Amino acid sequence: MKKILFVISLVATMSVHAQSSKWSDLFSYNNVKVIREDGDRIVAATENGIFYYYPGSGEVRKLSKANGLHDVKISAFDYNPATKTGIIGYRNGSLDVITPDGVFYIVDIPIATGTTSKTINHISISGDRAVISAGYGVSIFNVTRREFGDTAFFPTLGTAAETVNAAVIMDNRVYAATSKGVKYHEINTTFPLYSEWQTLATAGGGFRKIDAAGIIAFAAKNEVRYGNGTGFSVLSGFTDVQDVKVTTNNMIVTDINKVNIYSQAGALQKSFDAGEEVNTAFFQQNALFVGTKTSGIFNEQRISLKPDGPYNNTSYKLSLLDGQIWVSTGKREDFDTANNPASLGYYHYDGSKWIYPEYFKQIGNNNFNILDVVPNPSNPAEVFFTNMIHSNFKGIYKMNNDVFSKSYLTELNTAGVYLNRPIGLTFDENNNLFSTFANSTSSATTAFYTFNRQTDKFVVTNFPNGRGAQKPIARDGVLYVPVPFNNLLGGLLMYNYNNTPLNNADDSFKYLTKNNNFKVNETISVALDKNDDVWIGTMEGIRILSNPRAAILEANPQAEPIIIEENGLAEELFRDANILQIYADSGNQKWVSVDGGGVFYISSNGDKTIYHFTKSNSPLPNDSVTDIKVDEKTGKVYFVTLDGIMVYQGDVTEVTSNFGEVLVYPNPVVYSQYKGNVRIRGLAAKTNIRITDAAGNLIHSAVASGGYFEWNLNNQRGVRVASGIYYVLMTNEDGTDTATAKIAVVN
Repeated sequence: MKKILFVISLVATMSVHAQSSKWSDLFSYNNVKVIREDGDRIVAATENGIFYYYPGSGEVRKLSKANGLHDVKISAFDYNPATKTGIIGYRNGSLDVITPDGVFYIVDIPIATGTTSKTINHISISGDRAVISAGYGVSIFNVTRREFGDTAFFPTLGTAAETVNAAVIMDNRVYAATSKGVKYHEINTTFPLYSEWQTLATAGGGFRKIDAAGIIAFAAKNEVRYGNGTGFSVLSGFTDVQDVKVTTNNMIVTDINKVNIYSQAGALQKSFDAGEEVNTAFFQQNALFVGTKTSGIFNEQRISLKPDGPYNNTSYKLSLLDGQIWVSTGKREDFDTANNPASLGYYHYDGSKWIYPEYFKQIGNNNFNILDVVPNPSNPAEVFFTNMIHSNFKGIYKMNNDVFSKSYLTELNTAGVYLNRPIGLTFDENNNLFSTFANSTSSATTAFYTFNRQTDKFVVTNFPNGRGAQKPIARDGVLYVPVPFNNLLGGLLMYNYNNTPLNNADDSFKYLTKNNNFKVNETISVALDKNDDVWIGTMEGIRILSNPRAAILEANPQAEPIIIEENGLAEELFRDANILQIYADSGNQKWVSVDGGGVFYISSNGDKTIYHFTKSNSPLPNDSVTDIKVDEKTGKVYFVTLDGIMVYQGDVTEVTSNFGEVLVYPNPVVYSQYKGNVRIRGLAAKTNIRITDAAGNLIHSAVASGGYFEWNLNNQRGVRVASGIYYVLMTNEDGTDTATAKIAVVN
C-alpha cells in the first residue's frame, strides 16, 4: 500500500552571494586564454575562471563561479588597469563586468535574426568604451553605465556570412578582423550600417586576431600584417598564429608553440619556445608570460604559474578515499553510444596536489573514453579504470601509483569493437571488484565481470536481459546494476552473489522492470540508504524498494514512488524526471541529480526538499550533474559535471548514535550581515534539542534527525529572539550522550 506523506515540500533556494562562503571549485586553470597586467599582478583568463598571479610574492588567487562570477565557459576577456575593470565574455553570449564595487552580470546582448552562435569571440577595452565581437558582428559597450550602444550586424547566412573574430578601437575607429578580411568604420551615426563599413585588407581564410597601440596588427593563420592603417608590412613563416598583442613598444606574436617579440618596426627581439601548445603571451617590463593550453602561465624559465587543479574541466564520475580524489572524463550518448569527447585520461588528487598521469599524454589522442575510475580501498595506489571506446584500447585498465600496470579484456575486441563495452566499477566491503559491461558478446546482453585476484583476470557473468549497463553498487553480497538501454530491455538487476563472487552455485538474481511498478524500464542510477532501502533512479522518476535481499526471492516485488502532498493534491516526487544520480549521506538525507534540473537535497524519506541548487541560483556549472559524492569526514559534497566540479560545504558529517564535533555557524549571528538560519552540525542521528536564554527560560525545542539542525532564531511563538546569548542543550536518543553550545545573537 502506498504511503502518502501529507507534507508540503519546501524548496529552500540559495543565492550565489548568500552561500558563496560554502562553495569552492575544483576547476582546471591550465588553459590560459588571455593575459593582462594590473600593476603588481598578472591577470589570466581560463576556461572557467580568472586567476591573479603576484610575481613579487608568488601568491595566486582565483575568481570563479564559486566566489563571484556568474557563469563558466569563458571565451573572451580584457582588463583596464587604469579603472580596475575587467570584462568577461562567455560562450552563451553573456558578460561579467568586474569592478572594484562587485561583479555585474550582463545578459541583454544584441542578437541578429538568424544568428545561431551567441559566443563572445573577443573583447577590447578602450577607456570607457569596449568593443564586443561576436558571431552577429560588433557592439560598442559603455563600461561605466554597463550597457550596449551601437551594434553593427554582419551577414550571418549563406555565402555572405562574415564572422567577426576580434575588433579594436583606435582613433575613434573600430577595426574588425573577420573571416573575410579586416573591416573598419568610424564610431558615428552610420556605424550600425554594415554597408557603410570599409575593407582594409583581405586574405584567404580571413583574419583571426587584431590589436592596436600606435600601430595596428592583424593575424591570419600563417602571417601577421602591421602598419599605421594605410600601409602594411608582413611577418610570415608562422605555423598557426593564435594571438597578436601590440604594446607601446612591441608586437607579441603567439604561434602554436612559440612566442616571438618584435619591435613596432618589425625587428625580432626575442623568441621563446614553450615546448607545448600556447594560446597567448604578454610582455611587460622585460618579463614574458605565456598562456599555455595545459600548464597555466609559463614564465621564461618554463615554471608553471597557476592555481592547482585538475588537468581539464571535463569530468564524469568521481571516487573519494581518505582525502584523495579520482575523476573520470568520459561521456556517453543515450547511455549506449561510445564517444571520444575529449580523449582524456583520469585526474588524481593525492591529498596535496593534482596529478595527470604521463601515460595518457604518451598514448596520444582519440584513445580514451574513461567512464569510471576507482581505487583499491586496501591499497589506494592500485587504481582501475574502464575505457569504453570503439578501438583496441577498449577494456579495463590497472594503474599503480598512476603508472600503467596492465590492461584487461582487450582480447574481447576480436568479437567486434562495438561489443563488450566496459562501463562502471565498484568494490564491495570485502574488497571484491566488479565491473559492468554493456553489449557483452552479443548486442542484447548485459554482463558484469568479477576480478579474480589470484589469477589476475576478470571472470564474466552474462544475462539474457538488457543491452546496456551503468555504474553498479554492491553491499552485503548483492550487486545492483542499473540497465538503461531502452524500455524493452532495461531495468534494475539485483544479483545476490552471497559474498562468494567467484562461486555461482548459490547465486540468485531478480530483474526489476515495469512489472515491478516502474513507470519505465530505463534505469540510470541506484543508491542504498542507511535503512537498506534501494533508491532507484529511472528516466521517469524514482522508485524505492525495501528489503532488497528478500525481494530477490519474491515472485513479484513492488517498488514504490514517493508521494507528497502539494497544494492539497497527492503528487509523485520527481515524476517524469530523468534521475542521473542519487546519494544517501551519513544522516540518510538524499542528494538527487535531475537531468537539466540541478540537484535536490531531500529529507530521508523524501517528504521535504531542503535545498535545490541550479545553475541559476548556485555556482553549479550546469544543471546536469553526472555524479555526487560526499566526504563523510568533512561534510563536503562534490558535484561533478561535464563542465567541471563544484564543491559545497554540507552540514552533515559522520553520523552515529552519539555526538561528533558539534559546530554552530554562523556564530555570532549579526542580522546586518546574515539573515538565514543558524546551523548546528556534528549531532547524533537523533538529537533532542532545548534552547534557553541566559536566565534558563525555554525559547525553542525540537528533535533533529540526520546529524544536523537549523534554527530560524524564532521563539516558540514564532517571533525572532532578542539580542543576547542563547544556550543549546542536547541529548542523544537514549540519553547516554550530551552536548552543549552557545549562540550569540546581534539584531
